[in-house]
Amino acid sequence: MPEIVDAAGIAQLATRLGLVDDRTARELVYELNNADASASDLVKLMERKGHITPFQTAKLLKGETDGYILGGYKLLYKISSGTFGRVYRGIDPSGQSVAVKVLRRKWTEDAKRVESFEREGRIGMTLEHPNIVRLLALSKDAPTGQYYIVMEFVEGDNLKKILQIRKTLPVDESLRMMEECAAGLAYASSRGLTHRDVKTSNILLGTDKTAKLVDFGLAEISSAAEGTSNKEEEQADRTVDYAGLEKATGVKQGDVRSDIYFLGHVLFEMITGEPLMVPTKDKNARMNKRRFEEAEVSLQKLGEKFQIPGPALRVISKAIALEPGHRYQTPAAFHEALITARGELSGAIDPNAARKASGPLTVFVVEGNQKLQDAFREKFKKHGFKVLISLDGGQAIKRYQTQPYHALVIDVGTAGAEGVDTYKRLMREAAAMHLDLAAVLIINEDQTNLVYSVKDMPGAMILPRPVTMKQLLNAISLHLPELRKANTGE
Repeated sequence: MPEIVDAAGIAQLATRLGLVDDRTARELVYELNNADASASDLVKLMERKGHITPFQTAKLLKGETDGYILGGYKLLYKISSGTFGRVYRGIDPSGQSVAVKVLRRKWTEDAKRVESFEREGRIGMTLEHPNIVRLLALSKDAPTGQYYIVMEFVEGDNLKKILQIRKTLPVDESLRMMEECAAGLAYASSRGLTHRDVKTSNILLGTDKTAKLVDFGLAEISSAAEGTSNKEEEQADRTVDYAGLEKATGVKQGDVRSDIYFLGHVLFEMITGEPLMVPTKDKNARMNKRRFEEAEVSLQKLGEKFQIPGPALRVISKAIALEPGHRYQTPAAFHEALITARGELSGAIDPNAARKASGPLTVFVVEGNQKLQDAFREKFKKHGFKVLISLDGGQAIKRYQTQPYHALVIDVGTAGAEGVDTYKRLMREAAAMHLDLAAVLIINEDQTNLVYSVKDMPGAMILPRPVTMKQLLNAISLHLPELRKANTGE
């Protein structure tokens, strides 16, 4: 459309686009009181009176006829722009502020991209949590054919822009914000969803200081881009970092521990003002395992350089462990660790005092003998325990990482050296979580050499056969005082 140069022409266009009504347009032209008034004169007046925004001014002066209203939502200005879409601040038909994410026009004919965009909308609309940006609607604008998602508008800014201005955030504030991110991620994880694009620009901080995750489901859009020949677009995709991490560690796509890993990196950046991994657009470098190995190794040096307090450094270190099994296994566990770290730093929690795991009194028994499994199950239940039993020590570790229990019994007679390794691993896990774990090793007479490395571990309890249930309960009650009145018999 040709550029409009006179006030009357721009008034007609503004009216036709629904930016002002006919009466208002006539009043504005009359107010100029100048037959030779230009289009620029009128739009400046309209902007000054609040009828249009600078974003709309620029479009009007170019004579552009679309991009002002989508499906009844008036677009005020652009908030952000990415490879696949742009986000605008808008107003809904009732006058409420919203954010409108619009799929770029060049992707509207790409069925896979449209499907991924719509999937993002559908996923987002199932999530309702104070630390996740709510998605309100998903639609296609009939006149323009553009696909859009309507979201709650968060008055504030994203973490990336905040850090560009403030450089660093206080440790307590950083931990609190990360607590909120972990809470949102834990909620999504409970519904079987992961984020897949954790980064500072996808964390919004409102004026009320509440942190919110945004862009769940974006990974599906990104994965649809794998066949594109546009290298720049692929490099712009942060999920390359996820692919590199998961290739380096051998886990499947969608592992929630990958989200935890990158939240750990965000926490480091909040406290220090610097990324733990040097940013690069080189896709091969981003996929290189060494990049992740170096991040883990350099953390300790950088922690000292930036004087990161011990509790915060401990949380970051576990979150960004390259070995997935050494990270927090669930967002809930990560969330709990962040609360503990904040409590230690404020003095509300004694860092030297272990805490009892939550939930009903539970014991995990690693036992390979079926008869002994039955005996342990019967006798522990008699003393009020919920009993978990497996011959696989790996199951004991996995369960503790996701839902810590109170007591552990490993029969080295049937578990062998692997049972001792499991015991040591779980003792370290409990110490890292600041949880009191009553852990007992039962050994045969000829197995003393297997437990040599365990004997000096704080809290280690080793019982040689023959072992009575009373002895076992006595040992466990050293860490579980509530049992001391109950362990009077077998």
